[in-house]
Formats: sequence, structure tokens, C-alpha cells
Amino acid sequence: MIRINLLSQKRDTKASQSGGQAWLLVVLALVVIEVIGLFLFHQAKLEELDAENAKNKVVESQIQGIKKLVANHEEVKTALVSLRAREDSIAELQAGRSGPTAVMLEVAQILTPGKGPTANPDMLAQLRKDNPLAVYNPGWDSRRLWLTNYVENQRVVRIEGLARDGNDVYELAQRLKLSVYFYDVQLLPGKKETRGDAKLELVNFALQLKVRY
Repeated sequence: MIRINLLSQKRDTKASQSGGQAWLLVVLALVVIEVIGLFLFHQAKLEELDAENAKNKVVESQIQGIKKLVANHEEVKTALVSLRAREDSIAELQAGRSGPTAVMLEVAQILTPGKGPTANPDMLAQLRKDNPLAVYNPGWDSRRLWLTNYVENQRVVRIEGLARDGNDVYELAQRLKLSVYFYDVQLLPGKKETRGDAKLELVNFALQLKVRY
């Protein structure tokens, strides 16, 4: 009689099935891990892409700004040329105010009744204290003197005129000396002359001085 052991075969079949299930679980676990890894990798790449897109938007905005500036370049150049021309005109006017025009205005002020030269107040106060005769006379009647000629060459001025007497010429010279616009005032030789039917005696005088501007 032949006996066959079927119990052992059943045990081997169960063991084989158990081992196959274990490998299947391992494979499934690896697949799941791989899927999770791919998902995380994809998310990281999406974040990098978003960051690059944000940078690109900033650069694009800067480019658009530069394009606008370039588009207005000619307008800006024209505006700058106009502004510089205006500044040059203002500078010329300022130079005129501090140049010969200012000097002539100073002469007019010196010869205006009730006015005097443009001088340093502290210096005038000290002169009045030290030597009252060195300052100008505020009560002088400037109508006693007339200017007949004013010539400037290289900031050297020659003034000619007529005065009622020598005191008027002296007063004009003092005012010119005290003015901040003039210096090195020199009285040139003059002469007396008679004018008009009334035989009015006048002093024909000349002054030489230098100007500051």
C-alpha cells in the first residue's frame, strides 16, 4: 500500500501564498512611496516656477517702465533744453542786476534827494563816531549837481558834470567812496565857468573811480 503525505503540500502552498502577499505589499509600499515622492517633487517644482514667474513679472514691469522713459526721451530732452535756456536767461538777468545796471541804479540813488549810497551800516555808524565829516550829508540837495558824462572802460569810470560849488562836488565824491559799488575815487582837476544870461557860476568837475560787480 502506498501513502501520500498531503499535509506537507498544503503547508508549502500556504507558505508560498504568504510569501507572495508579502512581496506584493512591499511592491505596493514602494509604489506608494514613489508616488508621494513624485508628488512632493512636483510641488517643489511648482513653487520654483511660481517664484520664477514672480521674478519675471518684476523684470517685465521694470522693462515696461524703461520703455516708457525711452518713449518720452525726446520730450524730456526738449523740456531740459527749455529749462536750461530759462536758467541761462535768469542768470543773465541776475548778472545784469549785479553788473552795470546795478551800478547805474546806485548812481541814481546817490543823486536822489533824501537818499544815499548803499553802504555797510556798521561802518557808517563807526565813521559817524570817529569822524562825522567822513560820512555823507543826508540833507544835501542833490539838485545842485548835474552829471553830463558817464563813461566806463574795463570797470574804470570817468564821471563829468557841473556843480554849484566845490562843496557839492565833495559831497558826491564822499557818497561814491562810501558806496559798496565804488572804490579808488579820485577828484580830477576842474574849473569854474559861467552859464546862462544870469551869469551863474558853476564848477565843471570830473571824477575817476573803479566799480565792483
